[in-house]
Amino acid sequence: MAAWAERLNFWGPRTHRHNAPVPRSSATAHELNRVGLLAGLPGETLARLAKRMERQEVAPGAVLVSEGEPGDRFYVVFAGMLAVSQAGYGGRNVLRPGDYFGEVALAMDVPRTATVSAITPAVVASCDRATFDEFLRPLFADD
Repeated sequence: MAAWAERLNFWGPRTHRHNAPVPRSSATAHELNRVGLLAGLPGETLARLAKRMERQEVAPGAVLVSEGEPGDRFYVVFAGMLAVSQAGYGGRNVLRPGDYFGEVALAMDVPRTATVSAITPAVVASCDRATFDEFLRPLFADD
């Protein structure tokens, strides 16, 4: 192999940092458009919202929010399955891609009404209260 090719690692394994995939730290407008609640928002609004939402990979069993705790983030589910459980209720609901949670605590300014944990590996995106108020609160307003 030529010395210049060896230095640039053209034919060797891709071990240099610049060749590694870059994880996305924010959501994309395309992903948000798959969430029914958000699908009606204009493209420009979705793009601005996406930049302010933080993407998170969640391991099975991890708890994202706990019932009774203060709510400070709104979440959308991109991949995986999440369990929703409430103290005093025997059953539990399942959230799937396209679902969302956390809006009750933010819209009504009350503690979390349920615990949400990952059943499978999952990917979610979330935003803080200020972003929720700016972009999403109008979607939950009473007519």
